[in-house]
Amino acid sequence: MEEKEELAVNMGQLWDLSHIQPRTEIVVPGETISAMFWEAVAKRGNTTWLRQKQLGIWRSHSWAAVAQGVREIGHGLLDLGFAPGDTASILSNTVVDWVLADLAVLSAGGVANGIYPTDAASQVHYLCEDSRTRLLFVEDDEQLDKALQVRAQLPALTKIVVFDMEGLRGLDDPDVMSLAALRERGRAHAAAHPGLLEQRAAACRPEDLAILVYTSGTTGKPKGAMHSHRALVYAARGYNTLVAQDATDERMCFLPLCHIAERMGGEYSALYTGAKLNFVENPETVPENVREIAPTVFTAVPRVWEKFYSGVMIALKDASRLQQAAYGWSIAVGQRIADDVLAGRPVAAADKARFRIARWLALDNVRKLIGIHRARYLVTGAAPISPDLVRWYLALGVPMLEVWGMTETCGAATGVPAARMKPGSIGPAANFNEVRLDPATGELLVRGPNVFMGYLNQPEKTAEAIDAEGWLHTGDVGTVDAEGYYRITDRMKDVIITAGGKNITPSELENELKFSPYITDAVVIGDRRAYLTAIVMIDQENVEKFAQDADVPFSNYASLTRSPEVLALIQQEFDRVNAKFARVEQIKKFFLLETQLSAEDEELTPTMKLKRKLIEKKYAERIEALYR
Repeated sequence: MEEKEELAVNMGQLWDLSHIQPRTEIVVPGETISAMFWEAVAKRGNTTWLRQKQLGIWRSHSWAAVAQGVREIGHGLLDLGFAPGDTASILSNTVVDWVLADLAVLSAGGVANGIYPTDAASQVHYLCEDSRTRLLFVEDDEQLDKALQVRAQLPALTKIVVFDMEGLRGLDDPDVMSLAALRERGRAHAAAHPGLLEQRAAACRPEDLAILVYTSGTTGKPKGAMHSHRALVYAARGYNTLVAQDATDERMCFLPLCHIAERMGGEYSALYTGAKLNFVENPETVPENVREIAPTVFTAVPRVWEKFYSGVMIALKDASRLQQAAYGWSIAVGQRIADDVLAGRPVAAADKARFRIARWLALDNVRKLIGIHRARYLVTGAAPISPDLVRWYLALGVPMLEVWGMTETCGAATGVPAARMKPGSIGPAANFNEVRLDPATGELLVRGPNVFMGYLNQPEKTAEAIDAEGWLHTGDVGTVDAEGYYRITDRMKDVIITAGGKNITPSELENELKFSPYITDAVVIGDRRAYLTAIVMIDQENVEKFAQDADVPFSNYASLTRSPEVLALIQQEFDRVNAKFARVEQIKKFFLLETQLSAEDEELTPTMKLKRKLIEKKYAERIEALYR
């Protein structure tokens, strides 16, 4: 801990980023995820790998303890007749048992498939049927209910295993068992067949299918992206050449493990490097848990970074004038130094001295309020982020590095290096794959061993995605500068062409709007129309606080969104954004969504982004009203 605290202090010197240098040596050998895991266990033994907060207490799991759990679950699978190539699905929030089940399935030579815990029973049915799931792990009674609703339609499904049996004590179902019972069965099987799981793991080949990651299905049925062991190991090693970490680092595990970002950048990256993974209690406790964990390496999606920024801005409004003045002076110092660092200019000695004062006066407190006071660097990805937000975190003394990739590329395919940051850019191609622009369309293309094997049961979709030369067509449109830094302008299908023939990239406007503490998300409309409009999802917590402070009456969420004062507040945010753009690019009208959306709602992706096409279709009448 002391070593990391000292490193964090040094990290605050923005002019010295030597602590974030990529590493190219192989940390642990192994050409499959299962082989790499068992090699890591042999190397790290009784040191802590996983930590999870349960009933208010942080509980640690050593590498040896994790190995014991994986061994027991794996032997339990073998005792149930789980064969090489069989698929097991995991329907659960991000918990330690998710990782144990995943590694046990892979060690048994099987295929691991994750299902979002927010998916409905009908989606669970589709994903289990499409993947030919033989065994299903579920977290608790809530997830078990979904499985039981559809199991009669899944003839390949032979067993359901429940992590947490609370509320299910009286359950008597021959096809349902607890994880504890499976582990007990595994212990007996291991005693009778010592070393069998290790033999099964050793028999895995790099080219074998390891995991399925289903796309969110915003344009149709979800597609199961197939990743081999070779691609996953190759990507895990490659990640360390982008943003290095090691066994002294602390990470926070909270994004869905069925998403490629946390599976690859969290679980498998930590498995390879030895970084400790800290699991949050639940998605609602992330702000509290991050302050407890104080991760040294922190990866999150833009919505999380926007939420932290909003919290600071709202807290400042309640601060005293002296505190506001201290913050204003301190952040201005940080921004001057950040500008020098981004421009590649040397930082003046006087500014270095001022920055140390600024940290003591205000910036360190802001970092502690968020929980990033020990962070060596932050990583953002999965969606575009406002360049101004990247600059703000840099001004606090914490570099934010943007990466870009997709499910089909095992996650990151480009990344901004700490030594040469460019806010608004996704960086140059990672050195483990090739990236280029299609000369005709400007679409980003990726080629490399990290590119997926194809879509399960959908050869025609695979052929559409990967051309004859092995280039993956990503669907993202971008540009590249003289230094090889790429920028995403938008999704090909989302580019707006107005009635006047002007090409508009809506994501640029949307990112500026989301920089507001009062706006969580926005969808800009205007294709083949005379002007731009927008649909806005407000930040409930911050807008409610505004309403309370301003004595604005409201009875529920819907009434809050209809309040004239709230509409005027959001109009001010539009005025701020419109001032940055040419007249033809400005948003003329908007309306607020009157329903508070969560991950369970169809309008949001599992990573909490508004689904553009579905939003446009569902609110077509209200959109038309904006143009009348």
